[in-house]
Amino acid sequence: MDIATHLINDTLNLYKWALTIADKRVEKWPLMDNPLPTLAISSAYLLFLWLGPKFMQKREPLQLKKTLIVYNFSMVIFNVFICKELFLAARAAGYSYICQSVDYSDDPNEVRIAAALWWYFISKGVEYLDTVFFILRKKFNQVSFLHVYHHCTMFTLWWIGIKWVAGGQSFFGAHMNAAIHVLMYLYYGLASCGPQIQKYLWWKKYLTIIQMIQFHVTIGHTALSLYTDCDFPHWMHYALIGYALTFIALFGNFYYQTYRRTPRHPRETKASRALSNGFSNGLPKGVGNGVGGRVEEKDRPSGVENGNGRRKRKGRAKRE
Repeated sequence: MDIATHLINDTLNLYKWALTIADKRVEKWPLMDNPLPTLAISSAYLLFLWLGPKFMQKREPLQLKKTLIVYNFSMVIFNVFICKELFLAARAAGYSYICQSVDYSDDPNEVRIAAALWWYFISKGVEYLDTVFFILRKKFNQVSFLHVYHHCTMFTLWWIGIKWVAGGQSFFGAHMNAAIHVLMYLYYGLASCGPQIQKYLWWKKYLTIIQMIQFHVTIGHTALSLYTDCDFPHWMHYALIGYALTFIALFGNFYYQTYRRTPRHPRETKASRALSNGFSNGLPKGVGNGVGGRVEEKDRPSGVENGNGRRKRKGRAKRE
């Protein structure tokens, strides 16, 4: 019990000390006075992840087509605004893309950068709606560990970034990520318009590739900052590298499972091994409708379709 008491006291003392070096410019901004509102929002998000599917289990999925169109294109505009503010303010302040320390002054350009980063933090909270819409539409398979981990940690951890380093090196990652989210929400917005637009959206997998490139660039940029001994909290640099590595692993696995993994072929059956010279029913293998001879029902793998594209019904076959 004494150990737990000392641990809690030490943690509180560390937090009180950390507040003395926090960015005074942002302490009166919404959600920035203390971490409890941010933690409460994230906790409500996790609670909805548990209760939402239970609530929707016996209900029809909501369509939300117009809502999704408005939401996704609004997020495009939101992220364009963040990109524009960070780019123009950083350029006016003469920021370096190699190493930039935090300027806690009330210089208009520095305050503008801090405000743009705060809006970026807010956008991560708004993105919780991605999950809400998935659950209301009963797209439960979309709510993966990667999806939840990405949304929940980004909003929660960026509170720390705004509280202590609302400027300097922080602008680089936020600027790059906001630009990628412009493309991402543009894709989702167009996909929400329906099949007439979806057939032209061939570039979905490239969004994943761009995101993985982003994480590698983040690690390289952060490692360079450490190498040059940039005047920026080193513990944040090390934490950022570790965080980016988790995303590389998770997004890499998602990309492999979605786009690169070769589906397992059914095991060769006795009937197919009996075919001679690759011919069956008078047709070479792979010619015509793709049917390579009659396969006994007991040898057919579960879920394999007939050659005519229809799934063979269980039980007594219907006579032709």
